[in-house]
Amino acid sequence: MYYLYMLECADGTLYTGIATDLERRLEEHNSSPRGAKYTRARRPVKLVYTETYKDRSSASKREYEIKKKMNREEKLRLFQKS
Repeated sequence: MYYLYMLECADGTLYTGIATDLERRLEEHNSSPRGAKYTRARRPVKLVYTETYKDRSSASKREYEIKKKMNREEKLRLFQKS
C-alpha cells in the first residue's frame, strides 16, 4: 500500500509526497535528517491530507498531478473537504 500525503509546514506552505509507512515518514520530516530538504527548513510539519493507492505508479501519478497541475487553492480544497 502506498500513501500520497500532504503536509502543512510551519511557514504555512504545503508539501506533497508518497510513502509506504506514513507514520515513519512524518517522523522523518519532523525530526530526522532523512526528511525532505524542503521540510527540514520548515519544521514542524503536520499531516493534513492522505490518499491510499495499491501501487507506487498510481501514487506517483497522483503526486505529479497535485504538485504540478494544482494551484494552492485547489490543494487547500482537497483537505478542507475531508
